Amino acid sequence: MTPLSHLLELLEREASPVEFEGPLLQARADGAAAEELAALEEAKVVALRVRALLERRRRRELELSGLYDTASDLAGLRDLDSVLSAIVHRSRNLLGTDIAYLTLNDPDHGDTYMRVTDGSISARFQRLRLPLGGGLGGLVAQTGTPYATADYAQDTRFQHLGEVDAGVGEEGLVAILGVPLRLGAQVIGVLYAANRSARPFAREEVALLVSLAAHAAVAIDTARLLTETQAALTELSAANEVIRAHSESVERAAAAHDRMTSLVVRGGGVEDVAAAVTDALGGSLLVLDADGRTLALVGDLGTPESSVLAEAVTASRAGGHAVRRDELWYAAVVAGAENLGTLVCRPQSPLADADQQILERAALVTALVQLFRRNLAEAEGRVRGELLDDLIARPGRDVDALRVRARRIGVDLDSPHVMVAIGDEFASSGALRQRAASWGVTYAATRSGLSAIRDGRVVLMLPGGDAGATARAVAKDLARALGRPATVGSAGPATGAAAQAHAYAEADRCVTALVALGRTGEAASTSELGFVGLLLGAVTDGGDRGVARFLHHAIGPVVDYDTRRGTALVKTLECYFGAGGSLARAAEQLHVHVNTVTQRLDRVAQLLGPDWQRPERALEVQLALRLHRLRTGA
Repeated sequence: MTPLSHLLELLEREASPVEFEGPLLQARADGAAAEELAALEEAKVVALRVRALLERRRRRELELSGLYDTASDLAGLRDLDSVLSAIVHRSRNLLGTDIAYLTLNDPDHGDTYMRVTDGSISARFQRLRLPLGGGLGGLVAQTGTPYATADYAQDTRFQHLGEVDAGVGEEGLVAILGVPLRLGAQVIGVLYAANRSARPFAREEVALLVSLAAHAAVAIDTARLLTETQAALTELSAANEVIRAHSESVERAAAAHDRMTSLVVRGGGVEDVAAAVTDALGGSLLVLDADGRTLALVGDLGTPESSVLAEAVTASRAGGHAVRRDELWYAAVVAGAENLGTLVCRPQSPLADADQQILERAALVTALVQLFRRNLAEAEGRVRGELLDDLIARPGRDVDALRVRARRIGVDLDSPHVMVAIGDEFASSGALRQRAASWGVTYAATRSGLSAIRDGRVVLMLPGGDAGATARAVAKDLARALGRPATVGSAGPATGAAAQAHAYAEADRCVTALVALGRTGEAASTSELGFVGLLLGAVTDGGDRGVARFLHHAIGPVVDYDTRRGTALVKTLECYFGAGGSLARAAEQLHVHVNTVTQRLDRVAQLLGPDWQRPERALEVQLALRLHRLRTGA
């Protein structure tokens, strides 16, 4: 056999490196020439390189085989402990270390604990818990980066802790390599390989342990998913039993869900949702808004007791499901944290789970319908508010354009409208002001009118011919919506942009007059205030104090005299002016003698001065008498 053949034979049987010296030694012994010996030396070096390459490939095959076996374990995962033990055991064998072990992070305690060991002989070591950042393993768990140390006890790169060092010392560990177990960006634990003597860890060994750690992380996550899947399968199995037992209710639920989905798509209303629920479940259904007002009613169902309703709605919102109270079911209608109302159902027969889901789905659809309508109303409200604002601010500018804009939203400016101004008593509360504004948008839109915020006040333009009745209706509905009285002034009816803008100014003065007269919370039109409403623009610049000063100046002494002595001078003055200055007719209305009237008027002259009957003073006195009457309601 030639020397080269001998080298090839050594490569074939994977001989040890020292055996490759044999052919060279034999050639020297046989007296080979120097050139032959040099060629043989070069061939030996090449053979050893080939052998090293084959050895690395063999080792790589072993590593890949181990990883493949681990992947196979994962594919047939049944027991997490068995898979983790196999991974730790393979880590120890493939890296040729004395011990391998795995720790997992404990989010409840904020540390990491020993999960699996292979080759450990210390019970203390097997029970170790490492705080995040403590020891080599704690540092790996905290940073998510592999760390290796050739001499653990002398390494100062990490924090040494007494209990951890004691456990490592009892196990006799010197060289330790730790790599993180990652799930995405989260580190859930650490996989280790360790020796009881000093040794460095090659880059390839770190990479191998990282791969095994990745498999371990997958195993842990797969086990979690399997547990969750098994729980889901258990639930599905139970649900399947319910479905088989209640197939009719499921079909009914599917049909109801499809119908309600169709309602949302084609823009149905709350009434349509109520009809769909009662068609599916039978019985009666009441739909209430957030303030407890009825939005829709199908069947015969009275309003529930307020305390029971409030408690049931709270329970439904907290649990996210419909709740039963006696014979009624309650489902809260919510959007995020906002309460939009309640569905109250009296079913024809007891509700199965699928039937309860119909009611809960109906609550969800009702919330969607209300949100859609609100958004639509807000958008339309902005358009209507801008139109009314332009109508008030620029009535004579491009009247035709205003008329066209109004016609697009169903408002005819050429028909009679009443202007309504609401007092600013809600201005101090942002929430109340917003509620009043939202209410105004809805109120006006449902009556083919307009609403806007003008100088901090809610202004409405509503179709109609009776300003006083309109003001009282607005005050009543707004007070019910906000839970407190509202001051409302109105003017009109007015036709055309210019007249409607003028009517707004009158309505604004009217509500100012009501506040100045101390009639907060009341409603009236300018015509009902008479000439007082027209003159109050000049009188009310000082508010209520201005009215009081005017009354005191004009008839204060007479009012004070009546108050102190119980006389009827104010009444006598009203009858005297009402009779056109006739003493006889005034006496007849007062049911007294003419002389009595004369004596009373003489007393008035003493109190007000001898010129009180001059035209300018007489007008002032009459105005004061009317203001006094309006303030006192006498």
